[in-house]
Amino acid sequence: MSENNKVFFIINKYSGRGFRPELEGLIVSQCDALNLECTIEFTQDRGHATELAKNASAAGFNKVYAVGGDGTVNEVAQGLVRTSTKMGIIPKGSGNGLARHLGIPMSVKKSLDILASEKTIRMDTIFVNNKLSVNVSGIGFDGHVAGLFGKNGKRGLLGYVKLVTREFFGFKEFAIAAYADGKVLQRNAFILAIANSSQFGNNATISPLASVCDQLMDVCFIKKVPLSQSIGFAQKMFTRKIDTSAFVEIIKAKELSITFPDQMPYHIDGEPMEPASTFIIELVPASLTMIVPDVNTLKH
Repeated sequence: MSENNKVFFIINKYSGRGFRPELEGLIVSQCDALNLECTIEFTQDRGHATELAKNASAAGFNKVYAVGGDGTVNEVAQGLVRTSTKMGIIPKGSGNGLARHLGIPMSVKKSLDILASEKTIRMDTIFVNNKLSVNVSGIGFDGHVAGLFGKNGKRGLLGYVKLVTREFFGFKEFAIAAYADGKVLQRNAFILAIANSSQFGNNATISPLASVCDQLMDVCFIKKVPLSQSIGFAQKMFTRKIDTSAFVEIIKAKELSITFPDQMPYHIDGEPMEPASTFIIELVPASLTMIVPDVNTLKH
């Protein structure tokens, strides 16, 4: 069998609603139908997906698939960034922001049609304090919420909305003094989102015109929205019109640096990080080869 037919799957059993044993069978059946030699490994703990991805790339696997949510996607990407190994996504998480942006079906069965696709893009990545971000990262309120989300074992959109509602009133806007491509920016914001793709997940759009291939990151300054206008703001977020809101300003940049007087909560692709007061953020163009759907392969 050709080396190009070696495909590696990294599965996070705990993403989304948990693991269904038939998933393995679906993967094996699809690979058999396409004459692909597949290897499947399950993650054991945090960071394990990165190790597995690095090892698969070094072993000559042509394609490595992340089977999980945004956190799993990020870890697999850490192992493959700046290599020639192609990465694919089988979404199985609660948000699936990057997968949705790329047009990958949310049904596991339908998403497996991507195994027949030979279409790839050379995707940009972003490094926040030397940590990889492939989707959307944020400083401020969303970082605060990320640090609390899932601590009770419950995830999903409803749990997130409840948490946001509970924490919203106690979190204040903060001042930002930043350098974006050498230009000084001074703003007040509730959330500072750094977007590579267009959405957080669950079709909650943060930057509708964001592209993972434009060699620019979208820097989104979001002010605190009054409760009386929150429904209208949410509608704009879920209808890809958030950039028309008076509470949102989006600029594009290659590099961003910020120093805060106090430590700030932040997240990378939904995963909470240790708070920091200094942020060095840079875009690395065309640094990850991503498999994307070919309309001719989406049959179901």
